[in-house]
Amino acid sequence: MPSEILSAAYEIRRPAAHIIKDDGEAIAVAHQVAALLREGAAERDRQRHVPADIVDAFSNSGLWGITVPRAHGGAEVSYATLARVIAIVSAADPSLGQIPQNHYCLLEDIRLQGTAEQQRHFFGLVLQGHRFANALSETGGKTVQDIRTRLVAEGDGFRIDGRKGYCTGSLYAHWIGVLALDEQDRAQLAFVERGTPGLVIVDDWSSIGQRTTSSGTVLLDGLRVPAFNLFPSYRSYESPTLAGPFAQLTTAAIDAGIGRAALDDTIAFVRQHARPWIDAKVEKASEDPLTIIQVGSLEIRQEAAEALLERAGLALDAARPAPDEDNVALASVAVAKAKVLTTEVAIEASNRLFELGGTRSSLTQHNFDRHWRNARVHTLHDPVRWKYHLVGNWALNGVKPARHDWN
Repeated sequence: MPSEILSAAYEIRRPAAHIIKDDGEAIAVAHQVAALLREGAAERDRQRHVPADIVDAFSNSGLWGITVPRAHGGAEVSYATLARVIAIVSAADPSLGQIPQNHYCLLEDIRLQGTAEQQRHFFGLVLQGHRFANALSETGGKTVQDIRTRLVAEGDGFRIDGRKGYCTGSLYAHWIGVLALDEQDRAQLAFVERGTPGLVIVDDWSSIGQRTTSSGTVLLDGLRVPAFNLFPSYRSYESPTLAGPFAQLTTAAIDAGIGRAALDDTIAFVRQHARPWIDAKVEKASEDPLTIIQVGSLEIRQEAAEALLERAGLALDAARPAPDEDNVALASVAVAKAKVLTTEVAIEASNRLFELGGTRSSLTQHNFDRHWRNARVHTLHDPVRWKYHLVGNWALNGVKPARHDWN
């Protein structure tokens, strides 16, 4: 690692999180947090900056700990509730709504593969308010599963060397979950505390959308990790688990939030500022019959996307007590259906906003283009065209989806 590369600076404070007790409280708190995040969302996007007070308020709300099992003091909310929470927050600010997405996925790794002692330790940190971010993906490989970061036994622990990209939330995190291949080429997940020597966070995320997710680069150079912090994540796909559909459910929930935000802004702008077309012969744009039809179509598709998202969450909930080949496949198919519609309606709603709002809606003062930018970027997470293939192959041929993070 070049000596001139320094870890990005961000004020990481001692957490003091509220502990949410049940699903109902989680939904109520999500609405409260959304009200906080909605104010200033456009300006944060414009400036590419999130004040530490905002991130702290979000994580200290308790929402980041709602998937912690009840046995460890958490609410252990349903998957359907988690999806709704993410969608509610993402409708206010999808960049901030995405920050805990991989946090939740990392907690699933702890639940699935952690020992009782590891679970007690790390779930305890989560309930205190510690934020976890990912260093999983890599750029430049042949496919997304081409991982070159290596984990090597060294003394009583391990050493990690590598370079990671798309490390969402890394700037704001207390802990980073690093994926590396061991000497048997098996995927292992190491939890590394912020400030550990050899861990460098580079705030270089420059995408057109999801601008404040801090999905930049993490460098690992001689990074030492104790054996206690290592989780055998490869086991999550050796047998049927909900790791894949869970990750996809959280992704679809963000897209549902983006679509809802774009549609809400479309309706408000048409009511307040848009002008009807001259041939409509009406006084207000909200009375223009062709505008009414378009808004009706968007509302139906958005609600359908949200309904499929909820149904997907319920499919995961049904499989959770005893996941097997069949119910995990059903969960993956249900999530794929939701992912198709949340992707398409987010892009459509964010595009239609300008068509129905007119030229005035494109003024920079509104920053409505952030909806389209967010939708276009976040829906690139994985190709939705393969969801059509997954669903069709299941319907026609009974072929179960492959088990990995994207199914």
